Amino acid sequence: MNQDLTWTLVSCVFFMGLVAAIAYRQTRGEVSSGEGYFLAGRGLGAPVIAGSLLLTNLSAEQLIGLNGSAYGFNLSSMAWEVTAAVATVFMAFVFLPRYLAGAFTTLPEFLNQRFDDGVRRMTVILFMLGYGLVTIPSVLYSGSLAVMKLFAIPDLLGLDPQVALPVTVVVIGLTGALYAVFGGLKAVAVSDTINGIGLLIMGLAIPLLGFAALGQGSILSGLATVVTSETEKLNAIGGPEDPTPFATLFTGMIFANLFYWCANQYVIQRTLAARNLAEGQRGVLLSGFFKVLVPFLMMLPGVIAFHLYGSELASIDLAYPHLVRDVLPSYAWGFFLAVLLGAVFSSFNSLLNSAATLFCLDVYEPLSRQPLADRDRVRVAKWASVGIALFSFMVAPMLQYAPEGLWQVIRIFTGFYNIPVIAIVVVGLFTTRVPALAAKVVIVFHVVTYGCLQFLLKEQVPLHFLHLYAILFMIEIVIMLVLGRWRPRTEGWTFHRRQTLDLRPWKYAIPCAFTLLSCVVGLYLLFSPLGLVGGLSHWFAPLLSLLLLANAFIWWSFSRGYWRLNERADQL
Repeated sequence: MNQDLTWTLVSCVFFMGLVAAIAYRQTRGEVSSGEGYFLAGRGLGAPVIAGSLLLTNLSAEQLIGLNGSAYGFNLSSMAWEVTAAVATVFMAFVFLPRYLAGAFTTLPEFLNQRFDDGVRRMTVILFMLGYGLVTIPSVLYSGSLAVMKLFAIPDLLGLDPQVALPVTVVVIGLTGALYAVFGGLKAVAVSDTINGIGLLIMGLAIPLLGFAALGQGSILSGLATVVTSETEKLNAIGGPEDPTPFATLFTGMIFANLFYWCANQYVIQRTLAARNLAEGQRGVLLSGFFKVLVPFLMMLPGVIAFHLYGSELASIDLAYPHLVRDVLPSYAWGFFLAVLLGAVFSSFNSLLNSAATLFCLDVYEPLSRQPLADRDRVRVAKWASVGIALFSFMVAPMLQYAPEGLWQVIRIFTGFYNIPVIAIVVVGLFTTRVPALAAKVVIVFHVVTYGCLQFLLKEQVPLHFLHLYAILFMIEIVIMLVLGRWRPRTEGWTFHRRQTLDLRPWKYAIPCAFTLLSCVVGLYLLFSPLGLVGGLSHWFAPLLSLLLLANAFIWWSFSRGYWRLNERADQL
């Protein structure tokens, strides 16, 4: 083992140990109760919520995949990250106040209250199958693959790649599972926050070092090269042949992001743990601002790699690993490995904690003859976490044999449950007479229809999958409303408030949300033919100035008290 490798491993273990020690200190004695284990005692503040949301969402597949997309195509795939900011606004103002007012621990718990236990069971089955068969294994697989590529694990250990992959999966999985199994949600959230800081540091360092390499030591010279030559690489307005056509932003992308940020259990669980509504809104909106930074942190390196290497790389997925190996100093490799593993651990242990929560509260406890004591709930959740982790260790290496690649597998199978769940939640929140039957019909309709369109009629119906999302969402909303008119509930649903938290909204939530949405618009102006693509047009400065003036007016009017927020934001 050479000296550089020894230093990398030692420094990596040091940083990971430091994170673990801080997480242990922050959570000591707080995971003995069910609420402490599943919802961190409902005491998370905005910075922890935002940091945990960031790391839960970003993992190795984004580092590799987004940079590879930028290297091979353009910035059109930034839509998945940037437009998520719009969904965080919906979460902060529409969904979160209602979730917190009901003091829900899981989304199926809300669906049980709104519809019935049958809808609860069906959604739990969808979540558990999606998490267990695809989402958790894909996080482990992509993370292990990234570590293997960046650090040449097979060569270092003298193992065949087919053997090195499952070994790496198990090592990463076991380490990450420790947080979820023994520390509960707060340990996950605290470690996520610290690792999030590391991810931001490395996310800024890699493009800056890349610009310096491109500019022969000058960051400004490298930046000038990127913004003045081959500027089509900076185009975020995707065409029909690009990975993410621009039109999809206004169809299925909306609903995919709404599900992910407003109804996906492993994402919303940390917002359900907010100490009050104001902290929850601040945390969710802050995570939206982090998402707006993603093109700079996780796509510009891919553009830089294109300028450095041209088209000589064998695969677009090698763009980021090659750039990191070439520009990152050897003394920083340990920190980078710790950050990379932290991102993988975050997504993995968040999924593990949420899957265990769903199993314990929405599967095991409803089937038991009597309510479980807190100690028993935690015990069941820990054993469930162990079982799910072991199952994911077996499934993850099999993803290398997926004929159309990892992204295709995730894309296809997520579509089985994301659209029906968000359709049911939206109708459930904003109607009172739609019956449980409508939700059950929609779930069955979606699974059958989506499966047929993806596997049997794909050539006959050549729609982009995001357009298909939008069409199915609209059809399912109509189905539920029609059934609500035909066979309505005998009594209208009443939202049962369980006032356990302060539900006064954050004073500056509205102007903050306006600024966040302005950042999304500004990014698309910058990375478009009106902005850097082909040189700045004469429309860029006036449009950007208009955005800035609108923001100045909104913040000024709020500071003067011309706008008033309702005292409570949980009114249905």
